[in-house]
Amino acid sequence: MFLSDTDIKKAVKNGEIVIKPFNEKQLQPASYDITLGNKFVFPVDYNVSFIDPVKKIFPETREITIKENGIFVLHPGINVLGYSTEFFGSDDFLIQLGGKSSLARIGLLVHNTAGIINPGHFLNVTFELSNAGHIPIVLRPNMPIAQITFSKLTSPPSVNYKKVGRYAGKNDKHFAPPKKRSSK
Repeated sequence: MFLSDTDIKKAVKNGEIVIKPFNEKQLQPASYDITLGNKFVFPVDYNVSFIDPVKKIFPETREITIKENGIFVLHPGINVLGYSTEFFGSDDFLIQLGGKSSLARIGLLVHNTAGIINPGHFLNVTFELSNAGHIPIVLRPNMPIAQITFSKLTSPPSVNYKKVGRYAGKNDKHFAPPKKRSSK
């Protein structure tokens, strides 16, 4: 069962869902729009001829921060990571990340595989941004880029993600989350 806008608002108010900052204008009938932050991480591929996940061979990455009124041009066939402006999570609900249909129609994908946020996981979500079209797409900080939905669980999970999650108490070696939004 998915939460409606009324239920999302109620759950935020009583602390069952955390969304910071919360803006009622971003509520949709059964979802909440989240916005793009100003940090992007992309591979530096000039010094690696292939990626081998089993042998942990990955390209170096570079992180950039763009100005709040700046732009990031996502070229066709390119994959980069971005982050949500909103920090969110819940101990009580499964959260699913989805793209916005208006952006999907122009070829923007916001995630390839990481569309589920388990109960107990609180984060600025990492977007796996990809341009599947053939025309460059301009991305801007604070633009609505994705939506999240909230599903009621049939029973509480036996183990909370805070205790067993892959990133519990750790930073991802390859793509660490943003430390603080910059206003450069």
